Amino acid sequence: MADLNRKLRGWGNYFCLGPVSKAYRAVDLHTRFRLRQWLSNKHKQKGTGAGRYSCDYLYETLGLVALLRRRANLPWAKARQPCPEAGCGKTARPV
Repeated sequence: MADLNRKLRGWGNYFCLGPVSKAYRAVDLHTRFRLRQWLSNKHKQKGTGAGRYSCDYLYETLGLVALLRRRANLPWAKARQPCPEAGCGKTARPV
């Protein structure tokens, strides 16, 4: 679980700028689905495990990282002021 959480945190930190809610939601959904599938296979149970392994169990008991809950409030990333070097009041972007 530690390796999975490390990868999720790293991916979330790398792609944290911009509108990421839809992407984070999709990754959270896929992670829950695959983890439930893996747990069902590990314990030799039929099905996908959606009824057996609730979200509370995955997040609270197993300690799975939820990207939607980790969204950072980054005021420095949102405060893009018009830059005089960009011309026409556009925001300058590094090349």
